[in-house]
Amino acid sequence: MIGTLRSAFLAGALMATAATGAEVTHEIISFSDLDGWEKDDQAAALAVFQNTCDLMDAPDWRNLCALAKAQSPENARAYFELFFRPVVIRDEQAPLFTGYFEPELDGARRPGGPYRYPIYKMPPEARSTTQWLTRDDILNSGVMQGRGLEIAWVDDPVELFFLQIQGSGRIRLADGGIIRVGYAGSNGRNYRSIGVELVRRGIYKAHQVSADVIKNWVRRNPDAGRQLLLHNPSYVFFVERKRLRAQEGPRGAMNRSITALRSVAVDPKFTPLGAPVWLEKDGEGKMRRLMIAQDTGSAIKGAQRADIFFGTGEVAGQAAGRLRDPGRMVVFIPIQRAYALLEGDGE
Repeated sequence: MIGTLRSAFLAGALMATAATGAEVTHEIISFSDLDGWEKDDQAAALAVFQNTCDLMDAPDWRNLCALAKAQSPENARAYFELFFRPVVIRDEQAPLFTGYFEPELDGARRPGGPYRYPIYKMPPEARSTTQWLTRDDILNSGVMQGRGLEIAWVDDPVELFFLQIQGSGRIRLADGGIIRVGYAGSNGRNYRSIGVELVRRGIYKAHQVSADVIKNWVRRNPDAGRQLLLHNPSYVFFVERKRLRAQEGPRGAMNRSITALRSVAVDPKFTPLGAPVWLEKDGEGKMRRLMIAQDTGSAIKGAQRADIFFGTGEVAGQAAGRLRDPGRMVVFIPIQRAYALLEGDGE
């Protein structure tokens, strides 16, 4: 999947995860209650929904998928309004929307010159245990050397660290080629936010921390920066995605390509993977649009928690990095299933 750790350096340690046993409520609203619904491009959302709906297991979802694939674009709005009900799912956490992206790094197939920092495949022994060596051990003990586990080498250890946070990326080669890499697994260690650590040390205030701020601080302070990165014991391994075409987005948690500004990562405890979700993101650059829940992330916890995929490259990364806003998320649920959830609240 693309991002099991993304946004954790900002959001993961700054917000509490949903408490066990926290009260969850469901409210069915009408489509007229969705701010901006009539202005959105439902046909674009329908195409993204069609890309993964066949992977949903429940019979009612499968039936709706078959109907979705028979719709023409001009019928998209009527399709959603006829077969779904908008449901607001709430727990004790305040709503929070963040963003993520697919980074691009410069690299090579073989080490040399500036390309000294390897992107690793997952070792077999790391797969056979729930918790393996720490980041420090992996990078400094020699355990990875001489085993042919390198996919590529890149020129910037800081960008490599943030590639692990995003969980997927593109490596640009000098000859113009591209290597696509995706999440293969981790060492099982809990993520420690380096952004939160900078705040704890008094170097920055919480509102000042961003990906660019962290990167610049590490580069200005190379020795202390290397130690800061080791503060996070979690380590992500990758797999080369040879079948992904250049124009396709990275694969999400459903193992299908995701779409910029139409795919969103959610907490599957509350929102079914593959479900349409209506996002009303407030703050700067308000966003009102229908997206599809096609990804997850370890920092994405809560009924009103969502991570919006912004696309590939530096511009997408800047937009994603600025996003930390409140709002409302509404999940589109098949009609009978929606009313069953409401009945469950009354038990």
